[in-house]
Amino acid sequence: MRVLYGIVGEGMGHATRSRVVIEHLLASGHEVRVVVSGRAHKFLTDKLKGRVGIAIDEIVGINLAFDGNELDVADSLITNIEKVPDALKKNVDVYREVIGSFDAQVAISDFESFTYFFARVNGVPVISIDNMQVINRCRHDRFVTADKSFAFRVAKLAVKAKLPGAYHYLVSSFFFPQVRKPRTTLVPPILRPEILAAKRERKDHVLVYQTATTNQDLIPALQKLPQRFRVYGMGRTGEEGNVTLCAFSEAGFVDDLRTARAVIAGGGYSLMGEAVHLHVPMLSVPIRGQYEQELNARYLQRLGYGQFVEELTADAVVAFLEKTDTMEGALARYQPQDNRMLFACLEELLRDVDLSEPPPQRLKCKAMGAWDGPDLPPHLAAAIENDEDETVTAQKKG
Repeated sequence: MRVLYGIVGEGMGHATRSRVVIEHLLASGHEVRVVVSGRAHKFLTDKLKGRVGIAIDEIVGINLAFDGNELDVADSLITNIEKVPDALKKNVDVYREVIGSFDAQVAISDFESFTYFFARVNGVPVISIDNMQVINRCRHDRFVTADKSFAFRVAKLAVKAKLPGAYHYLVSSFFFPQVRKPRTTLVPPILRPEILAAKRERKDHVLVYQTATTNQDLIPALQKLPQRFRVYGMGRTGEEGNVTLCAFSEAGFVDDLRTARAVIAGGGYSLMGEAVHLHVPMLSVPIRGQYEQELNARYLQRLGYGQFVEELTADAVVAFLEKTDTMEGALARYQPQDNRMLFACLEELLRDVDLSEPPPQRLKCKAMGAWDGPDLPPHLAAAIENDEDETVTAQKKG
């Protein structure tokens, strides 16, 4: 099939998991046209260089600004508003090029809007593959939302508005809450081959991954402690006491991850999923203002796989490291899986699209979670999609 694949460029987790899916599509004989923004464009261009059956177009996406470990909303808005004219022209040019040269049969979006709008305008089914939809399409206990109900509702509305009415939602996760909407299937973390090949070999260093170089309080906090830390993402290299600042290297990072006593990072889903897969305890410090990261961290702590703190301090690191043996015990009960479940679900969906089947409310393939309610007529399925739960319940009783 001819697949149009859209990837959001903010945060490299979208790119690393999309690479896995794209390589599977190419190996299965599908033709793929990728639209991608930001650093993800260079990453995918390098990783997929020389592959037959793929073309990659760069678009302009949204960029986020940070102040320390906090999302700078004002600066992010200003930055993105300033580039709107150039971004619009660039994206319209790509749109015209794609529509003129690629007759897509199906679109896949990793939380990316260009592909979604292109597909909906042109009557092409959209399959969503990401981790974000877990916020909207699953039911969460109060430990996730109790003291953050407003932030949770805002995040839920934002995610719901991103890709409404998709053909199906494949949601990657290391936690598996109850699915509350049809056309939703949970699958394990989507793992790059380097992680699948890695073998756990615990040593004494602590791996630290920092996504914002503006967090200048990090290194002084770590230097107060006796442990050795290997830090990625600060934009510089060298030895600063017990802290080794590392240049980015995929092979080096994976090796440091598989051998780490523990990981300290933000609340990004991809690294969290990799750490859980490799049974490495994690201290999560979500970026303030990004509730999706906090949700990930709350589940991580709830399952015993790590700990969630709002601010990284020397005392927080000490308290975390004292509990890593207990966390390793919880992680030992997690059963690592490869990507075969995802691939089977995706191929089932592609077959359905190719046969012009209506969107399936649940898939036949094995999954980590799916809609387990009755088969619903279109008007009831639409009511659930719109969160009209009370209406649906009343109509069922009637």
